[in-house]
Amino acid sequence: MAIEVGDKAPEFELKDNHGRTVALSDYVGEKNVVLLFYPFAFTGVCTGELCALRDELPKFVNDDTQLLAVSNDSIHTLRVFGEQEGFEYPLLSDFWPHGETSRAYGVFDEEKGCAVRGTFIIDKEGVVRWTVVNALPDARDLNDYVKALEAL
Repeated sequence: MAIEVGDKAPEFELKDNHGRTVALSDYVGEKNVVLLFYPFAFTGVCTGELCALRDELPKFVNDDTQLLAVSNDSIHTLRVFGEQEGFEYPLLSDFWPHGETSRAYGVFDEEKGCAVRGTFIIDKEGVVRWTVVNALPDARDLNDYVKALEAL
């Protein structure tokens, strides 16, 4: 079951597509976090969602907000994916232990071996303030993220 609004967001520490360690605690007290789980790099719906975020990046990476995108791909796969698509936000690898962070947020599909499409908006105190979880084939609407951020 996915983490719900009002829950304390589980702490995580993951490597990004450049091998840097990123933790949720890096942003507590500093920025709101849009934590976006997606199944796999280089797939149609995932690429479309992440490119839409790239094209509206100032809404999701600014003085108040940080976008963090998480998949179960390796950092090497994410590095190539990020370079190919021109992503200027962290792509975090939940590869090993496989799906540990996805499981903590309740969005890991054990049968498929990947995260479903879960998004969590976490405030500066580390509390989940908005969430949506979609099935694998169902893209999310980034305008919903903008509205949720504006409400913080």
